[in-house]
Amino acid sequence: MSGQRLLQVKDLEVRFPIREGLIRERTVAEVRAVDGVSFEVAKGEILGLVGESGCGKSTVARAITRVVKPTHGSIEFDGHDLAKAEGEELHALRRRVQMIFQDPYASLNPRMTVGAIIQEPADIYKVGTTAERRARVSELLGLVGLDPRFADRYPHEFSGGQRQRIGVARALALNPDLVVADEPVSALDVSVQAQILNLLAELRQQLGLAYLFIAHDLSVVRHISDRTAVMYLGKIVEVAPSIELNAAPLHPYSIALLSAVPIPDPAIEKKRKRIILKGDVPSPTNPPSGCGFQTRCWLKEKLGNPERCSTESPVLRETSSGHQVACHFPEKA
Repeated sequence: MSGQRLLQVKDLEVRFPIREGLIRERTVAEVRAVDGVSFEVAKGEILGLVGESGCGKSTVARAITRVVKPTHGSIEFDGHDLAKAEGEELHALRRRVQMIFQDPYASLNPRMTVGAIIQEPADIYKVGTTAERRARVSELLGLVGLDPRFADRYPHEFSGGQRQRIGVARALALNPDLVVADEPVSALDVSVQAQILNLLAELRQQLGLAYLFIAHDLSVVRHISDRTAVMYLGKIVEVAPSIELNAAPLHPYSIALLSAVPIPDPAIEKKRKRIILKGDVPSPTNPPSGCGFQTRCWLKEKLGNPERCSTESPVLRETSSGHQVACHFPEKA
């Protein structure tokens, strides 16, 4: 990571209790949604967080924005620990960390006009006069490529791509430093995805924003992110500059993910080896011992099932400048 650090997440854990009993008074197990995640985001940087459904990406996003409270660990944002902040301190910090949600159809209140939706954050924080807030709504609509005259319309009058632009405008209403984008293009058509990705990149240049960009599609993350972190079963297994990770991944899971991304060259595609992972992702209520990926790891089978993979959890360690991997045998992959 280069540049001044804006966000540092360290040993983050989020666990959800499973309760039983007449009034659900007994805790019988825990879902380890996020299990010891650490990463950093610099000012003006885009960090992509990628992994398959259920790995804990969205829970990380909700912990950073304090939609859920972390069970353990720290979320240091510009010198303040978001994990421990409460009351007025948390209220002030939330203004600087905003979120773009995955579903543009469910994240906008159908009973409010677009102008009211975008203006609501300024109303809550009492920013400016009423006239200034309305002017800000027009400015934001123009910034995301929509006609300011649309402010009096309702969400159902817009397409999915337009609704997501409205969601982006709402996230920018309070001039945040960090935007957490939780799969902001996964519900959109491919052509519209490109438009939203280009918009986010342009806004980063104009406003100096930092993004935590969450997705399950590596090709999308590669297009927009400076660095990429790969997540599996609640843990980060690899972090590297996006170009380097796509060219030379080290973790067996990252290699398998990239082998599934199609290449628009029939000659290369024909020669490429596809890695098919066996079995299902283990349950986060009862993760396997040792490495969380060892029950599906093709490298472990190739090496003859070394005992270390089943007994010792690998630590995220640096193998080269800016490239970290949590694997006992990355050089064998």
